[in-house]
Amino acid sequence: QVQLVESGGGSVQTGGSLKISCAASPGLFIRSAMGWYRQAPGKQRELVATMPRGNPPFYPGSVRGRFASSQNRAENTMDLQMIDLKPQDTAVYYCHPVPPRNYWGPGTQVTVSD
Repeated sequence: QVQLVESGGGSVQTGGSLKISCAASPGLFIRSAMGWYRQAPGKQRELVATMPRGNPPFYPGSVRGRFASSQNRAENTMDLQMIDLKPQDTAVYYCHPVPPRNYWGPGTQVTVSD
């Protein structure tokens, strides 16, 4: 069974920065492309970073230039560095395969205030 545990979230002011992390089951990054998703209350989950196997990550326009995802396959970890955070970035963030599968971790809350 896949295990995914996110950490590092918190509360920051607009314009601040955070780095969140993910610990995954051994070998998952070898078998699957990975991504970062986020979900705010009352809104659909959205993909904010995609890390294709063997290719650089890419991002939607809403976060491009502000978010940077990295992956350490040897350590089975992922990081998402976020800068210039905005209130609309407030959400629970998840690391998860792309395309999505059935097992989700607890997520980590990121809150950005004015």
